[in-house]
Amino acid sequence: MVSIQHLWARTGVLTLLLSPLALLFAVVSGLRRLAYRRGWLTAVSVGVPVIIVGNITVGGSGKTPLVIWLVNWLRAQGYRPGVVSRGYGGAARDCVEVQPDSPPVEVGDEPLLIHLKTAAPVVVGRDRVAAARTLLARHPGVDVIVSDDGLQHYRLQRDIELAVIDAASGLGNGWPLPAGPLREPRSRLDSVDAVIQVVRGAAKPQVLPRAWRVDYRAGQAWRLR
Repeated sequence: MVSIQHLWARTGVLTLLLSPLALLFAVVSGLRRLAYRRGWLTAVSVGVPVIIVGNITVGGSGKTPLVIWLVNWLRAQGYRPGVVSRGYGGAARDCVEVQPDSPPVEVGDEPLLIHLKTAAPVVVGRDRVAAARTLLARHPGVDVIVSDDGLQHYRLQRDIELAVIDAASGLGNGWPLPAGPLREPRSRLDSVDAVIQVVRGAAKPQVLPRAWRVDYRAGQAWRLR
């Protein structure tokens, strides 16, 4: 059976059939972002700096190891970081703080891994503003929040945006959902603070302007250049 990622890797008949829906998705998502940029919708500040580690594509791009590295790096600089996450794959609907023995089916695999690897407080929730507020209420010493994913969750005001791109899959066929893997257009990368390209194994780096490169070894970011 052909995977959706394989279909999204190139432009084919299915791409063209889905193109009307893709264009509609692009218009709706673009208008939503414009509404926040123009002030028609208001982003919510939670009172501490927020760093978004996200992507413009669907699927795994290597965000979680980068979040782990970033949290540990921030702590080494003297900060007290906390993490919020959507908790994809978990069943939790309300805000839930991740514990070492939390069931992955409740909180998701990646938030649990982040907590186990960093010992930082992690709160999962569909509403990232509510998750951030819950995190700060339970851990008032947290002075910076790292959001695992959430680049498109514009309601949460952010200070730094990091967009992660997987070198193996890149931006696929360049089409928006559902004809391709893009949540937002390629031009969105021009407005983030840094583009970080994850290179694993024999994957060749994509040609991306002003992109940093990170190589993972044993689940950690070990070279950023």
